[in-house]
Amino acid sequence: MFRRAFTLLRSTTPSSVGGGVLNTVGLGRLNHVAIAVPDMEAATKLYRDILGAKVSEALPQKDHGVTTVFIDLGNTKIELLHPLGEKSPIQNFLNKNPSGGVHHVCIEVDDIYSAVKTVAEKGIKVIDPVPKIGAHGKPVVFLHPKSLNGVLVELEQK
Repeated sequence: MFRRAFTLLRSTTPSSVGGGVLNTVGLGRLNHVAIAVPDMEAATKLYRDILGAKVSEALPQKDHGVTTVFIDLGNTKIELLHPLGEKSPIQNFLNKNPSGGVHHVCIEVDDIYSAVKTVAEKGIKVIDPVPKIGAHGKPVVFLHPKSLNGVLVELEQK
């Protein structure tokens, strides 16, 4: 599933969305895979105490309605997401997926504003085209899963 979405984003062939879109977006590395979890404490213990990973402190992200924990894997990260407040988009996800699961993938881009313009021009739905400051203190936007083979993709400024 992720390979198909990433291939679509990297594609430069005429058969891709809008005919060769995203070589101009400036895609970089996979920043993280985000996993929605129903129990942040249990998930944190799993990665830290059982799997031996380096795990951050839990940080509330009030603007996004989530609490995040980052797991450092050296070449990328896993982001654990837990709802913060009743209107959290993660709570909606967990209502549909009570055990949790992969929520989104985050890919770095050279220029978030240029990336938003390019993908929108090529017919990829941007959930909110105005970048917001994400958990890493950098501007982010989300691309709708219906445009990317069922995968919610977060673009983050490098």
